[in-house]
Amino acid sequence: MAAVEGHQPPAPLVKAFNGVLRVLLPSPLGRGVREFLLLAFTGRRSGRRYRVPVTAHRDAAGLYVLTPAGWRHNFAGGADADVKFAGRTTPMRGVLLDDEAVVVALYLDRITELGLRGAARQIGLRFPAGRLPTRDEVTELVRREHFGVVRLSAPT
Repeated sequence: MAAVEGHQPPAPLVKAFNGVLRVLLPSPLGRGVREFLLLAFTGRRSGRRYRVPVTAHRDAAGLYVLTPAGWRHNFAGGADADVKFAGRTTPMRGVLLDDEAVVVALYLDRITELGLRGAARQIGLRFPAGRLPTRDEVTELVRREHFGVVRLSAPT
């Protein structure tokens, strides 16, 4: 049994919740929502425009997104995005981090900061062992479930 696992709510619930966030975040009510951001970007192969609501994570370096979702690959090598956060739209540059040690450190720091309940809700994790995972266990999670990080910063 793994000490930490990815765990998402049922797909219909996620779809409904994302639909609500896509409407709420750009509205005036979105100013009060600081847990989520709306990431708008263009697919690098399809050219299609995406609007993805995600949990906002912050550290001293700024905003970032923790996700196993396939859309993160659009940010490999960097890509422009419009970020709707706390009622403001800001053009930003997203970069998919490819250094495993950096990705693991960000996940481990955020899990530790949030605790088991917060990490379960904000990152989509389950902790069958009932304790915070070790660095090795988070490394195993990142590898097994293809978890990634998209760092957001001012465009250059």
